[in-house]
Amino acid sequence: MQFKNLEFITVEIEQITWPPVTPVHRCTEPCPIERGMRMLGGKWKGSILWHLKDGPVRFNDLARQLGGVSKKMVDQRLKEMEEQGLIVREVLSTRPIAVAYSITEMGHSALGVLEQLKAWTDAYGL
Repeated sequence: MQFKNLEFITVEIEQITWPPVTPVHRCTEPCPIERGMRMLGGKWKGSILWHLKDGPVRFNDLARQLGGVSKKMVDQRLKEMEEQGLIVREVLSTRPIAVAYSITEMGHSALGVLEQLKAWTDAYGL
């Protein structure tokens, strides 16, 4: 058997992967969520902001409200939060030393995030 005048057709088939592959974007610096978590995600920071939402609170009262946390830890977190601009420290008296902490505008703006987090944990029984 002899074939004459045959034409060969080449068809390219596009390779399809399933499921589609999502491109990976590598971050060279912390993304906005990571930066936000660094501000609010430290242990006790969210609770401290929550307790300051209704007005200034003295150090010892705040430490009692937090319960289960050492005064040293409260002091460390308050210093961090003051440096970050979330709260302000006010000296009420020097003898004996008495200080109160209040929330800044920046700290107040974070309360919406904490309220959503509270609603989420309540909704899922966490």
